[in-house]
Amino acid sequence: MTSREERIADFIEAFRVEPGSKVELSEDFDPAYRGTVRKKKKGRQLLAEGIDMLAEYQTRLYAQHSHGVLVVLQALDAGGKDGTIRHVMTGVNPQGVDVHGFKVPSSVELDHDYLWRYQQQLPRRGAITIFNRSHYEEVLVVRVHPELLERQNLPHSARGKGMWRRRYHEINEWERTLSRNGTKIVKLFLNLSNEEQRTRFLRRIDLADHNWKFSSADVREREYWDDYQRAFSKMLSNTSTEWAPWYVIPADRKWYARIAAAAVIANALMEIDPQFPTIDKGAHNALMDIKKTLEAQSPEGAAPDPFEAG
Repeated sequence: MTSREERIADFIEAFRVEPGSKVELSEDFDPAYRGTVRKKKKGRQLLAEGIDMLAEYQTRLYAQHSHGVLVVLQALDAGGKDGTIRHVMTGVNPQGVDVHGFKVPSSVELDHDYLWRYQQQLPRRGAITIFNRSHYEEVLVVRVHPELLERQNLPHSARGKGMWRRRYHEINEWERTLSRNGTKIVKLFLNLSNEEQRTRFLRRIDLADHNWKFSSADVREREYWDDYQRAFSKMLSNTSTEWAPWYVIPADRKWYARIAAAAVIANALMEIDPQFPTIDKGAHNALMDIKKTLEAQSPEGAAPDPFEAG
């Protein structure tokens, strides 16, 4: 491991939810945390470095074509999911990145099991897919609003006592299967404070060009703040695994959240360590024959191979 890789691994350790640990979100993770990065200017430099690393590793991921990366983004409203995607992924090739947002399920989706619609959007090999909200809504918003279960037309055996424990287990096993088959899962929870959310909502109201972002439904959901905090704590406690750990990203400072998210994604790619494919001796000899043919076609005065000449 290089010194750069070690620094990134050390940096993100503060955000990792240790598998098997019990999390109390309000006590264990500070939304305003910024570690040793105290200045926004320094943060911009670190983010730029992280973006460069992501671009480098994405190219290798695409070329190797054996793994896909699934980035799961969860947060309360105004948590910064869209901005994180926009800033962190700004340097990567858009052909290798897909973003899927999951709204209220359609009638077709409700006619299948709760993981079905997420299964349809998983990353292909060599690509990065971002879930802007994800299958974890099924143990978050559905848990806070249990009346939503009625729309899922579940059999009686799938409801009642032990339902949430079963769902945690099902999600963990689904992710384990994906991991074993080449999908690297990166789970980011953007941890926003109540006061910062209030401030961001006011900003959306006060700034005309932000009005479109505001929804009265978001404010109504604030009434369930404590319920969501409990649901998040249970989710983090029950679904942070060795193969797909959660990272709780301090989100009160947008610039810091973006650095942290970029570092976690970069670390995941470094763990895959994708490499450019190599060719065997026969293929190499064939390339050299083709090279000789192309060199022989060079016009008078031009270098047979301008790259070799340089």
